[in-house]
Amino acid sequence: MIVLFTDFGLAGPYTGQVNAVLHENAPGVPLIQLFADAPAGQPKPASYLLAAYAAWFPEGTVLLCVVDPGVGGARRGLIAEAAGRRYVGPDNGLFELVLRRAANPCSWEITWRPPALSASFHGRDLFAPVAGRLARGEPPSALASRTAPRGYPDWPDDLAEIVYIDHFGNALTGLRGESLLPDAPLAAGGHRIAHARTFSSVPRGAAFWYVNSNGLIEIAVNAGRADRVLGLAIGSEIKILA
Repeated sequence: MIVLFTDFGLAGPYTGQVNAVLHENAPGVPLIQLFADAPAGQPKPASYLLAAYAAWFPEGTVLLCVVDPGVGGARRGLIAEAAGRRYVGPDNGLFELVLRRAANPCSWEITWRPPALSASFHGRDLFAPVAGRLARGEPPSALASRTAPRGYPDWPDDLAEIVYIDHFGNALTGLRGESLLPDAPLAAGGHRIAHARTFSSVPRGAAFWYVNSNGLIEIAVNAGRADRVLGLAIGSEIKILA
């Protein structure tokens, strides 16, 4: 199985071109579109989102992950292995949390190059062919050499910021559910937000936080959009109140 986690969007040609390369390099391998709207050009919030959602895929999954504002620059291409899954993408912090939270992770710098490599679309030209070849059984050693990824030790284990706004306007944070006590109120966008277990636990129009189905603390408004009601966006700070 190949899983896509990118900021390419579903409109326009980019996701379609990547899909075409994956089908060419790994025909018959199931292809799952997980995120095409990861935080655009922001590897840090994307890394917390990736760590939460990748955990639901089985061992042996190859995740093609591209949030790559440094494409064409000095950043390396990386294959990372954590908890039996392999990740392909830029060495810019995108894999920081999946590697940090895994036992015995390992990584390789991609040394293989295609006949033609554009300066601005490594997702299509470099990372997609590598992901396809891994998915059809080639070992990382055929495409890359062992390395240590660039580390980001200053990034916290749990990020008290909004990392994603979903289709419904719910605001996902980089905080895991176990990082908060159930009765701890939060502050976000100048609003005090109490905990509730489900949408039906609060009146229509009320804001609350809960632990979502992927283990992240999420801020929502029953029958409304939390991003608009509370003025939240990716990067908005979350405060844990006493």
